[in-house]
Amino acid sequence: MAKPNYSGTFHMVSQDNMDAYLATLDINFALRKIVCLLKPTKQVEHDPATGGMRIRTMTTFKNFDMDFSLGKEFTEDLGPVDGRVCQTTVDWEGDKLLCVQRGEKEGRGWTHWLEGNLLHLEMRCEGVTAKQVFKKAD
Repeated sequence: MAKPNYSGTFHMVSQDNMDAYLATLDINFALRKIVCLLKPTKQVEHDPATGGMRIRTMTTFKNFDMDFSLGKEFTEDLGPVDGRVCQTTVDWEGDKLLCVQRGEKEGRGWTHWLEGNLLHLEMRCEGVTAKQVFKKAD
C-alpha cells in the first residue's frame, strides 16, 4: 500500500500543552511565553519515490528547516530550538511519520499524521507531550 504524501502548506489551528513541553526542554520562561503565542506555518516537501523530505516551520519570530531521508539517521542541529544536537531518525510507523531524537533528553521525538486536510504533530520529551494541529492551505 502506498504511503501518504505529506507535501503542502499547513497553518496552525490549535495547540495543547506547549508550555510544559518547552519547560522540559529547559527553554526559559520569557521565550516559552513568546513561542506559545506564535502561529507557525509548515511547508512540507515530500518525495514519496525517494523518501526525501523537507519540513520548514516558519513563524514571525524564527524559522526552522529540517531536511532528511526517511529511515536514515542524521545529526540534527536543534540550536534554533533549544541549543542541542541530537541523532535523529524519521521513518514510517504505518501511515504516520515517527521521529526519534537521541541526545541528552530521554524520550524525545515527534509524530506527524494526516487526517483529511489536517496535519497533526505530537511532540514528546521526558514523558511530556504537546500537540499541534495544522490545516492545509487551499
